[in-house]
Amino acid sequence: MDRSIGLWSILALLAGGSAPMAANADHPVADRATAAVTPLDLTPLDLTTVDHAVADPGQSLASPPDVIAEAGVVPVSVPLDDGNYVPVVIEASRHFAKIAQLVTPSLVHIQSHRTGRRGGTIEETGSGVLMKLAGSEDVFAVTNQHVVAGAKLPDITIKLYDGRIIRPYDKREDLDTDVAVLKVRGERLQAASWGDSNALGIGHWVLAMGSPFGLSKSVTFGIISAKGRRALNLGSGRDVLNQDFLQTDAAINPGNSGGPLIDMHGHIVGINTAIASSSGGNEGIGFSIPSNLVQQVVRQLVTSGRVQRAYLGVRLDEDFNAEKARKYSLDRSRGARVVRVLPKSPAAAAGLRPDDIILSFDGRDIEDESHLIHLVSLTEVNRTVRLLIIRGGQRTTVMVRLVDRTQLDSQSKLPRERRQTTSEGAIQNAGLSLHRVDEQLAPQLGLSASARGLAVMSLPSYASASAGLRLYDCIIEVARTPVVDVEDFSDIVARHAADGPLLLKVRRLEDGTPTDRLILWEPRVGVQPSGCESPFAGRAALAR
Repeated sequence: MDRSIGLWSILALLAGGSAPMAANADHPVADRATAAVTPLDLTPLDLTTVDHAVADPGQSLASPPDVIAEAGVVPVSVPLDDGNYVPVVIEASRHFAKIAQLVTPSLVHIQSHRTGRRGGTIEETGSGVLMKLAGSEDVFAVTNQHVVAGAKLPDITIKLYDGRIIRPYDKREDLDTDVAVLKVRGERLQAASWGDSNALGIGHWVLAMGSPFGLSKSVTFGIISAKGRRALNLGSGRDVLNQDFLQTDAAINPGNSGGPLIDMHGHIVGINTAIASSSGGNEGIGFSIPSNLVQQVVRQLVTSGRVQRAYLGVRLDEDFNAEKARKYSLDRSRGARVVRVLPKSPAAAAGLRPDDIILSFDGRDIEDESHLIHLVSLTEVNRTVRLLIIRGGQRTTVMVRLVDRTQLDSQSKLPRERRQTTSEGAIQNAGLSLHRVDEQLAPQLGLSASARGLAVMSLPSYASASAGLRLYDCIIEVARTPVVDVEDFSDIVARHAADGPLLLKVRRLEDGTPTDRLILWEPRVGVQPSGCESPFAGRAALAR
């Protein structure tokens, strides 16, 4: 084996490839096509044949020093064209600089203003990157929706890498992915290139670019720490439906939102969105929306102005854990358990039932309920998919034709909102206030952190101790159906409004011991529910 080729293979494995920049230093974007960073042809590396390294990392060597082979020293030098050697870290550093030089002209700093609820002005700052779709020459800026949320077009400014200020002439947003597209016009707008986020592996090197704390054109370096992060509480006042985040330890700070995550080929593989932090700054855990998801959303926003999402029509068990999985003869926690099937939905038409366990969706194994929600919402509308489910201990296949969720707003997606407009839509008693129980509230009720349900925060004025329901009770089932949020409770009560008293299963602390009790409760018709959700716990935050 040629040792020099082996060393180049090491560099390629570490840095993802290298190629000289065609553009000169005075005009770094003079020729973007020839400035692309291309991967090397990788030659299989046999470390047993490598027996040299650089003794002084600050110098290139005329000949490689001897290293004892049996010491297992990993080579740290690469050959130059003149036969000398240069430290691999120096060559990798040069490669990073080329990538930064390549992408910088596409980086933008975004500022927006909106009117707050109390009439004041709220300013948001973030980052973005200029992109375009395949087959089109129209350049637009991609950023996070929360960076420009609520801002009118005249109140959004985009600062280009060379200091020019432009304003968008159109803004298109998708709240469910936290992605926004700002359409712009201007001269010398340089679009970056999309990368394939599916090709990223754990441990691959990446760069993050943006304007942390207003410091524009900042570059940080790290690796892909994890993929497929879901069910994150982003603390934005709403849930991001499509969560499939890349996790990176590249420093992401406030102001980085909307900036690009870049692979070693100089391609955009993610849009930086959030950080997990107790201090508000970088602590080595950042999250980026994968580029393949961003492209899918951006394409629809640009071409049609909105994102079509498919809809199944089920409510899933958010706490389907290993203990519950064993009851269904599963060896571990996997799949998604159906708690409720909404009427007139694709799931209802296909015959799905409560307690069905969905193991796979269109041939893809389901990890948990968040995974299923993500896959369903990104599936092409009107497509028929195959579900593998467990029902009554037996595996069976169900075919479901998914439809556009916007067609179901007046049918099954929002059953409670529809009933609120009718005189018989009352579904809960005046004065009854419920609060969703989570891992923070459960211990305060004397329950285990894994307990879920609805805490009784206040009772109707007419209620008495004889009614059975008490303050601090945790309602875990209504009419033998598990409830995890106020909407669950409201829907079940409305369905049984004409059935007389409802059977509630509550968990309460009696003599210091959590005890389950069955009680009968009769709701009064005529008023709407009062409920609230748990506040943001501070574990993850948008990188504004």
